[in-house]
Amino acid sequence: MSLKDRVSKEIIAAMKAKQKTRLNVLRYLKKLFIENDTSAKKIDEQDIVISHAKKTKDSLSLYPEGSDQANEIIAEMAVLDEFLPAQLTEADVQKFIDDIKASQDKPNMGLIMKELSPKIKGQFDGKKASEMVKAALN
Repeated sequence: MSLKDRVSKEIIAAMKAKQKTRLNVLRYLKKLFIENDTSAKKIDEQDIVISHAKKTKDSLSLYPEGSDQANEIIAEMAVLDEFLPAQLTEADVQKFIDDIKASQDKPNMGLIMKELSPKIKGQFDGKKASEMVKAALN
């Protein structure tokens, strides 16, 4: 079942359960999928969810901790997490970094990140991965 079909089924379940926040998040995801279907340059459905989740997470910093808006965003992130790929641990990412570093003659930040980024996309925070690469190179 495609991600779009799964979201459609979840919308029906959320409507029946009267889960307002969940319903709003799912409807917005479906809107993004429909826009993607009609665009000239289509992207993968998983990338749409990853992008939306990143934007939602970034917007959390705009509101004071414990505010109604921040709590709403946290609830939205919980719904989006269901549709994101399984998250990697720091140990997993460190192993990727070590393997990439060992496979290169003269490892540098750019080369390692270029190879690492596709492997961790949507599964680990890129900023944190960048810090880990810097630490590995020192």
